[in-house]
Amino acid sequence: MTQRLLVFHSCRHTGMRFLLLALLALAGACGDGSTEPRCPAAELPPGVDLAGATIRYTDDCVPFVRTPDERFANLPDFPFEPHYAEVDGLRMHYVDEGPRDGPVVLMLHGQPTWSYLYRKMIPSLAAAGFRAIAVDHVGMGRSDKPLALDTYRYLRHVEWIKEFMDVVGLEDVTLFCQDWGGLIGLRVVGDRPERFARVVVANTQLPVVPAAFDMRTLFTIPDTIVPDPTVPIQADCQESRPVCFSRWIRYALLNPDFRPSLVMRVAVEAEISDAELAAYDAPFPAHVYMAAPRTFPSLVVTVNEEPDNLAARAVFDAWEKPLLTIAGRLDKNLGSDATQGQMRDTVPGAVGQPHHAYPDAGHFLQEDKGADIARRLIEWMRD
Repeated sequence: MTQRLLVFHSCRHTGMRFLLLALLALAGACGDGSTEPRCPAAELPPGVDLAGATIRYTDDCVPFVRTPDERFANLPDFPFEPHYAEVDGLRMHYVDEGPRDGPVVLMLHGQPTWSYLYRKMIPSLAAAGFRAIAVDHVGMGRSDKPLALDTYRYLRHVEWIKEFMDVVGLEDVTLFCQDWGGLIGLRVVGDRPERFARVVVANTQLPVVPAAFDMRTLFTIPDTIVPDPTVPIQADCQESRPVCFSRWIRYALLNPDFRPSLVMRVAVEAEISDAELAAYDAPFPAHVYMAAPRTFPSLVVTVNEEPDNLAARAVFDAWEKPLLTIAGRLDKNLGSDATQGQMRDTVPGAVGQPHHAYPDAGHFLQEDKGADIARRLIEWMRD
């Protein structure tokens, strides 16, 4: 698919650029520190406030911002030291706990969360001798945040995770993936199956859609990005999944008051404190930092870009390594038995595994059942 499929990504339409594309630094320097201006200057769209953010550039002149470290101070139950890997000229954050020579458990979050989502699982895994690694996708958490919407594509997120694994040197990985972490992570497994020892699929799936199919026939993307605070969050949509998800896309893109904490407040079934909700907002001190969480839902129309996921799914059709599914049934879509069964009932390595579904957990089952999930994973991996 071309960029025309996501017309709001096109830099040819100034009025459609909800987030700034770039702002030439006073020194005119790019990522190499040169004082000679190399990166093209670009105007700020009307109404966008830098809010004191410093605009940085990669060597390829990709403009980005970096959340100040003080935003992550004293977050509840998140004492972990930050680690960083340079990926595509950007700094990618990850938690790395437990013995460095322990079996690796790689945890991938979705939208609009970050590695904070795994705080209830990391300590148990580390204490059991596993190397617990929780990554922040580019644009999320403590990772650098490109400003232009068209920086974010499904396959680009896949490539970022591949490069992250190369930089950190991860082998024999047990993948735990949820939400967009699954769409991205399962594709990474399909592209590099030799790097993985096991897979856990939790409230997620690998969408398999031929590249020739126009995803816009299913999902509606706004033609223009004009802030509209009246666009509501969809807490309990009763219509078809494409209709409901199209409304979620619209809310994330258009409502200027969109914040992760608002989503978590209505989506988490377990008790969650105001301080924990605020921790989900910590990476995004102002609107200018929000390109990734706003864009993620609309990436659904790019999941079948060439090369599509057909070859990755074929890998799983022959996958004999252990594969486990865990679901939260209160998520009526990604936590449903039908979604769980897409891999539970078709992947050879899923046969005989202790698959589980929590009747009282929702979409963010790491929040609802994190400690118990960690217990189950440890028992499963030791077996």
